[in-house]
Amino acid sequence: MKIIDINCDLGEGLPNDALLMPYISSANIACGYHAGDDSIMKRTLVLAIANKVAIGAHPGFLDKNNFGRTEMNLPLQQVYDLVALQINKLQVFAKSLGTKVQHVKPHGALYNMSAKDHLLANTIAQAVFDIDPSLVLFGLSGSYSISEAKSRGLSTASEVFADRTYCDDGSLTPRSQSNAMIESISDSLKQVFQMIDKQTVTTITGKQIMVKAETICIHGDGEQAVKFSKNIFEGLQKQSYQIKPKLN
Repeated sequence: MKIIDINCDLGEGLPNDALLMPYISSANIACGYHAGDDSIMKRTLVLAIANKVAIGAHPGFLDKNNFGRTEMNLPLQQVYDLVALQINKLQVFAKSLGTKVQHVKPHGALYNMSAKDHLLANTIAQAVFDIDPSLVLFGLSGSYSISEAKSRGLSTASEVFADRTYCDDGSLTPRSQSNAMIESISDSLKQVFQMIDKQTVTTITGKQIMVKAETICIHGDGEQAVKFSKNIFEGLQKQSYQIKPKLN
C-alpha cells in the first residue's frame, strides 16, 4: 500500500484555512509567534478536528513583522524556551477541545537554520522530546533536523516541498531568489511524483539529488495554495496513494 502525508502551514491569519483542510492530512498550526493568535489557534484546531486532520505545532521566531522568515541568532536556551512555550500553548488549547498535538514542525527561518546547524537542531529536538517524546518531528529531508531528532529518540517525518525549488545541497532555494517558488500547478505535481516515486528531486541547476519523501508540504500562504493542494491530493488519489498523517 502506498501511503503519503500532505501537510500545510495554517493558522497564520489567512482566509483559506477551511478551503485547504479537505486536501491535507496534517496541519501545522502557527502558535502566535510568527503569525496567528489565541483565537486563530482555536479556530484552526476546530477546523482540523472537523476534517480529521492531524494536529501539529508550528513554532517560529517571535517576529510577526517578517513572518518568521528572517534569521535570528538567539542563545540556544532561548530557542529551547520559545519552542517549548509554543508547543505547550497549542497543547493546552488542543486538550480543551478533546484532542492532542501529534507533531511539531518549526517554521521559516527557524526551520531552515536548524536544518543546517546541528546544535540548533539538537536544541529543538530536545525541547520537543522533553515536552512529549511521542511527538513526531517534521524536518527537511536529509538535514540535521532529522538526524538530531532521531539521536534524541524522536520519531521523524522527512519532509519535501511541493511549491519550492531546491539547491544542489538539498536546501530550499532562498526566497530572496526569483526562482525559489514553483508557480505552475503541473510543475508542482511533476516534482511531487518525482520525489515520492523516485526519491529524487531536480535542483535549480538541473542536478538530481536524493530525498526521502514521507510528508509533502504545501505552504498555506501561497497564492495558489488551494489549487496546488487540491491538484496534488486528487493526483495522488488517482495513483492509488492513501493520504494519511505520519504518526508515531
